[in-house]
Amino acid sequence: MSDELYGDGQLGLFGARPSVPPLERWARLAAALPAHVRFGTSSWTFPGWAGVVYHRAYRNQQAFVRESLEEYARFPLFRTVGIDRSYYGPIPEKDLRRYAEQLPPGFRCVAKVWKEITTRVFPKQDRERAGTFNRRFLDVALFEDAVLGPIDAAFAEHQGPFVLEIPPAPGPVNPKGFADAVARFLANAPRHHTYAFELRDRRLMTPRYFDVLRDLGGAHVFNYWERMPGLAAQLEAAGGSVPGVALVARLMIPPGKRYADLKKAFDPFDRLVAPQPAMRDEVVELIDAAGEADVDAWIIANNKAEGSSPLTVIALADRLATR
Repeated sequence: MSDELYGDGQLGLFGARPSVPPLERWARLAAALPAHVRFGTSSWTFPGWAGVVYHRAYRNQQAFVRESLEEYARFPLFRTVGIDRSYYGPIPEKDLRRYAEQLPPGFRCVAKVWKEITTRVFPKQDRERAGTFNRRFLDVALFEDAVLGPIDAAFAEHQGPFVLEIPPAPGPVNPKGFADAVARFLANAPRHHTYAFELRDRRLMTPRYFDVLRDLGGAHVFNYWERMPGLAAQLEAAGGSVPGVALVARLMIPPGKRYADLKKAFDPFDRLVAPQPAMRDEVVELIDAAGEADVDAWIIANNKAEGSSPLTVIALADRLATR
């Protein structure tokens, strides 16, 4: 972490000025992007982004965590951000109001839904319930009470698609039963929001699942993740077109890699360590498919995809604007 990140001095990147163009360059690049594209990153509180995204000095780490969303949202290429903490528990209304106060009009976030609602079978870490089926899986009433209530009260103007991350579970799966559960959720969930399902088990990615999304107005999360097919393969499985009312893509972990290994190798996330040209090609293919379907493309980059999510976004934006 740079000694200049917190304090009275100008924010620096690990003690040195980064060799990147000024914000005006990013503003010109943003103006050249298709209107339906919303780029953002998975969370935002990374000191290693100093000098690219962050340029002001913060009093201390606590102030950086509490206040940096406002500066993040001013970065010209960012029109969304992934809120990941909501996966571990509903965000209190007071925190949502604090987020909303830092965001400009039209800036919408991609928030994960509480895992108590999206977990099919409890993992071994949940000792008392390990291996048992979650009776509240995709429970609309629980979602409305625990998640949607605070969002609609304090954050409605800034809520984009909800991401329902379906973690992998050991043992056999019931793809038809899963698709039916998705159908029940979409049929009963409030219609003023978008619900995007992120599968972490390829066995659930069936034609019936994609048909449900199309018929009932859901969305699929095209995830670049260690144990899922590639982005283009997911699009092919969906019939070659966007299934549903939005395109959401989350660029996380290259196939065959592990989260912990990449976190250690890429920290402090201030440079592109392992560019993924094939991934970028497939993201462009997804964005084109979204344009053909006349839906927004929400592209969320994670530091573990290439080393630094803002630099991944910049590379993707450059690719789109200059082709």
